[in-house]
This record gives sequence, C-alpha cells and structure tokens, in this order.
Amino acid sequence: MSNQRGFLESVAVRVSAPYACFTRPEMKVERVTYPVMTPSAARGVLNAIFWKPEFLWYVQEIWVLKPIRHISFVRNEVNDTLSPTSALKEDFVYYADKDRAQRHTLALRDVEYLIKAEIRVVEGAEKNEYAYRDQFRQRVERGQCYWRPYLGCREFSADFCPPTGDEQAIDLTDDLGRMLFDIRHDLQNKRGEPLFFSARLEKGILRVPQELYEVLYANVPPRPPRTNPTEPIQEEE
Repeated sequence: MSNQRGFLESVAVRVSAPYACFTRPEMKVERVTYPVMTPSAARGVLNAIFWKPEFLWYVQEIWVLKPIRHISFVRNEVNDTLSPTSALKEDFVYYADKDRAQRHTLALRDVEYLIKAEIRVVEGAEKNEYAYRDQFRQRVERGQCYWRPYLGCREFSADFCPPTGDEQAIDLTDDLGRMLFDIRHDLQNKRGEPLFFSARLEKGILRVPQELYEVLYANVPPRPPRTNPTEPIQEEE
C-alpha cells in the first residue's frame, strides 16, 4: 500500500548529459563509474532544481533511457584538498602545477535518465506535499534551478526537462552488485556513513529500496516554527 501511495504522489524529471561519472567509492585512485546513476546522484539533481528544509526527497525509480556506453580518458587533477582556513593565511602559497597528477577516468557517455521521486514534508512544515510538488513541476517546466545539475562530477553538467509521458527504458536486466545508496551524516561527530544496497536493473529500471531512507533521514530534526507567526509565507515565484 505504501508503494501505491508513493507512486500516486510522485514527481518526475528527465535529465541528460554528454558525460556522467558516478564514481565507485572502492576505487581509491582511478575514477570508475557505476553503470547506472546512483540514488544519491539522483537526489543531488532534485536538490539542484528544488530544495527546501521543509521536505525530504525519496527517490523511487531511475529509468535508463539510453544504452549504457563507456568512455575512457585521462584528466589532470590535484592531489590535495584546500581548506578555507589555509587559504586565508597571509603566507599561504599554492602551486597547482606542483600538486598535479594524471588520473584515468572510466565514465559514461551520452546518458539520459528519468527520475521518479516523492516529496515528504518534515515535522513542523508550513505547507503540504501538494504545494511543494506543484512548485517543483513549475520549476522543471521553466528550466529553473538553484545551481546547474550535474551527473557525478561537477564538470559533467546536465540538462533537464519535464517527461513527455512516452519514455521507454532500455531492455536490459542485470544484477549491478553493491551500489552506493547515499551518505548518512551524523550531527554529533559530523562524520559521513556510506549506505549501500544490492542494486538490480530490471528492464532498464533501477528501483530504490525505500526503507533505507528511514535510516538516511533518522537524524533529520523537525522544522522550527517561524519567529513571527503573523509573517506571511513567501510563495515560490
């Protein structure tokens, strides 16, 4: 019954890009992609289009609309990660040429997906799911986003549009093995815990286990009330 409820209240968006790389975390040096978009990457696309602290995204299905094709290339990357604290020091000097390394990347090319997801409001939200779903659909139709969506890596920016209704997933069924679901953040020690699941592609559709979202969002606090209750709620343009 819960699945029926979710699909009746789901939203959908179609995303495409020339390249994508959903990096496997077990690969320490070289970047090797999963063959299909991960649920965390799909949630990232949805957040880029529409995000508010009053609701949470539950990705339900990811449809693969184009054949899975790979591309291999070498990129220049830096070894170290710079922190804002180090950059603010007066004697800070950094030469990217001395910290550069060439790394191999096995990515996907010419990708297109259909993401189906559900919006669920948190405790204390001032609107219901219907209002946020309507706002999301309006933003997709207008091409609005808070930041440009990307597929795995920021340099692999993506386009998005409303679904046409005649999308067909590829005819491929395969066990994808252990796949990254998402990163669960602990508010106390501020460390991220990766969550995995056994992924299976059935006729081009990756179905996301909904019970893992209860673990992912276990530490999400309720929405605090407004300071001024008489203040009108800002409507989405």
